Amino acid sequence: MAWVMWMAAQSNAAPVIIKRKKVVGGGGHHGGAWKVAYADFVTAMMAFFLLMWLLNATTEKQRKGISDYFNPTIPVNRISGGGDGAFGGDSVFAEETMAYTGTGAMDRKTAASSAEDAGEDTGKGMAGEGSGHSELQDVEKALVARGGESNTMERLMRHVVTKVTDEGLVIEIFDLPDAPLFDADTDQPTPVARALTDLLAEVLNLTTNEIAVSGHLRAHPVTLIDNPVWDLSALRAQRTRVLLEDAGIDEARMQRISGYADRKPAVSDPSAERNNRIEVILLRRDR
Repeated sequence: MAWVMWMAAQSNAAPVIIKRKKVVGGGGHHGGAWKVAYADFVTAMMAFFLLMWLLNATTEKQRKGISDYFNPTIPVNRISGGGDGAFGGDSVFAEETMAYTGTGAMDRKTAASSAEDAGEDTGKGMAGEGSGHSELQDVEKALVARGGESNTMERLMRHVVTKVTDEGLVIEIFDLPDAPLFDADTDQPTPVARALTDLLAEVLNLTTNEIAVSGHLRAHPVTLIDNPVWDLSALRAQRTRVLLEDAGIDEARMQRISGYADRKPAVSDPSAERNNRIEVILLRRDR
């Protein structure tokens, strides 16, 4: 009987509830900020290695073309938005402004007429010495921009290096191992040389500046009794002049033809094939 009463008392007892508190070590939950920081780091490293690859895989001219693409300065369209900003406050149908892009060419008619008008006003070029320098740079940019027009043009532009000097705009066209400009030890031009002179004539006709042509050759590895480099460099310069005139350059603009033999190498190794080159110089008006 007592046992039954004890069981009844136990059944009426309140249930025992046990709470277990979870203790979290450290500073608690930080969210996913570290993931964002890591992703930014990985992206930055990808951009860095891509830049290193581009610097190693491209030529100087290709890098300049990429730079011009992201910093365009050449007008290519007669009716456009132009101006300093996206539209410069003008309508897209305004005819006095031009759009800018890195893959085009100047309006030849507009550029030529501007040069002639300014030349009559100043007698020294478009607007004196400062704008004369700018005119040479415009021709240089127009030439570089041709490299983006097609694969053929891009292959041709591998032969071309330009620089602006005190004398004028120097355009070098040079041999490549797989594509020489002339047949070996002759002044007979290859198809590459003919295509390049056609391209140069088209760009040089954007101005009326006078032109000089000079020929350069690499040094022979051994001393020769009758070294042909003097005569051959002059003959190649002369042949280039003829090709330019055949392509449309006015013969009255030709002011000097020179052969420098192997006396002015372009690279440190005098016998390097890179020294086989022709320099076409667009002379400044004020010299």
